[in-house]
Amino acid sequence: MAKLNQEVKINPLNSPSLKNWGEPPEKEELKISKKNIYVECGWGRLIFAHTFDQNTNVTSLIRGEENGKRDIAFYIRDPHVALAQSPHELFLDPSHTYRFWLKENQNNTPVYKGFSIRVANPDIDIPAINKIYQAHGMVPIDRKFLKNNYDQKVITYFVAVDSETGDVIGVVMGADHVLIFDDPENGSSLWALAVDPQARVPGVGQALVQHLIEFYQERGRIFMDLSVLHSNTQANRLYDKLGFERVPVFCVKRKNAINEKLYSGPEPMENLNPYATIIVKEARKRGIAVKVIDDVNNYFSLTYGGRSIVCRESLTELTTAIAMSRCADKAVTHSLAKSIGAKVPAQRVVNGTGEDLLFLEHYNQLAVKPADNEQGKGISLMVGTESELEQAIRLAKKYSDKVILEEFVTGTDLRIIIIDFKMVAAAIRRPPEIIGDGSHTILELIQKQSRRREAATHGESKIPVDRETEKCVGSQGYDLENILPAEKKLLVRRTANLHTGGTIHDVTEKLHPKLAEAAIDIAKAIDIPVVGIDFMIQSPEEPDYYFIEANERPGLANHEPQPTAERFIDLLFPNTIPVEGVAKS
Repeated sequence: MAKLNQEVKINPLNSPSLKNWGEPPEKEELKISKKNIYVECGWGRLIFAHTFDQNTNVTSLIRGEENGKRDIAFYIRDPHVALAQSPHELFLDPSHTYRFWLKENQNNTPVYKGFSIRVANPDIDIPAINKIYQAHGMVPIDRKFLKNNYDQKVITYFVAVDSETGDVIGVVMGADHVLIFDDPENGSSLWALAVDPQARVPGVGQALVQHLIEFYQERGRIFMDLSVLHSNTQANRLYDKLGFERVPVFCVKRKNAINEKLYSGPEPMENLNPYATIIVKEARKRGIAVKVIDDVNNYFSLTYGGRSIVCRESLTELTTAIAMSRCADKAVTHSLAKSIGAKVPAQRVVNGTGEDLLFLEHYNQLAVKPADNEQGKGISLMVGTESELEQAIRLAKKYSDKVILEEFVTGTDLRIIIIDFKMVAAAIRRPPEIIGDGSHTILELIQKQSRRREAATHGESKIPVDRETEKCVGSQGYDLENILPAEKKLLVRRTANLHTGGTIHDVTEKLHPKLAEAAIDIAKAIDIPVVGIDFMIQSPEEPDYYFIEANERPGLANHEPQPTAERFIDLLFPNTIPVEGVAKS
């Protein structure tokens, strides 16, 4: 019987990440020579359960999981027996196991367009990797562990890097079973695959999988296994497409807060959009009662200690009707911001007289907007001729009787989230663009990119193919039926609104203090406790800006790793703020 409190390090590869746990009696019939093996991965321990003689040793090990980590007991024999030993603490992971026979791989020269793949560097890549993991609700890597203990022979992290920006846009980890426990089956496995939801290039996940296949094929391994959640339809389709096959292999994990959604059944707010869901999840963590009132329009109530507040996403009863009406009318918001000295573009309300055309002639290019609409609907940019102005006004009037003409200012779209008159998050919003492959039309590439954006945002973001899209493409010398040359980038919308395919990129840590100060001043002028302030800037590190508009119901999702939902719940229920050093209930 193994001594469960004994941990003996073994060092066959000079690898501090490899450990032997316990010393079970030798059995001649056991094919695996090394016993009771697990490997530290930075996000938790990967436990090779079939190297253990007894499931009691596996369950005892996983019950000792470190807080904030996710251990995985893979290849477990008789999982029903293991669960019976600790039914209140362990559960059977609802994931499929796939196997790829490496000899079947025919693609020896994978080609990546718009990105490259390299071995991860713990000194520079961990923040970017963790940002991607957090965007998917995955456990971030312990930076200190990986920097000090990363062994590329035993476990190997690869990252995909955008060729233009240098940003890390994908990550995958591989485990070499031969180097870990002298695997007589000569296997390997893939773990922790994740792609930046806002990656501008397609095929990153598939390329990372293919790269790892090539990597272990070169090492002479026979197969590569992976585990993927049964409900991850997109991933399951990818593995089927690549030639993986299902195998009857199971994982056991510990019931903890990280894994809760895997064993607690469907959540009652499953039909809420991501902007409501992020708030509801944070509320439940703190023991706040949630009642979904209307899951189609994302209304819900939060109740704690006799206090109850109705919300529609981030809009609450704390926002007065006056504040909401000020935000809803872009002309009023513009006037308020101008009155406190904020820098604003010139603006006028359409009145159907010759003054509208004179305004255009004076500023050369205009933005034409409905005065009281959101999500980028009805907006036309770079309006420069009389006929374009007439068309843009007609479009805007479909959404609002009141139409705004605004001096068109160039730059980068910045969204600043203000909660309780404090800056919580800042992000650059970029309009959608496509990258040519030399074989698909612009329309087909837009549709592909739109499907990726829709999948990444649970249906909240998609690229419309309308007059504004045609105009944007046409202004660059193309039409929708043209085949875009390989590697050619093409902007397909001028607006950076997330609902029309835009992407959001966190810049909170490098935001110039003058920009944060201006956003807070505008929020105070409107007298609104939760608001998204939109600026047009040249750089988040410079103080210059133009104020564009305020959004009374800003989306709090997509701002990882900033604590937008946490600060929102702090505002509503300050008595639930966790005491420093004490975990939330």
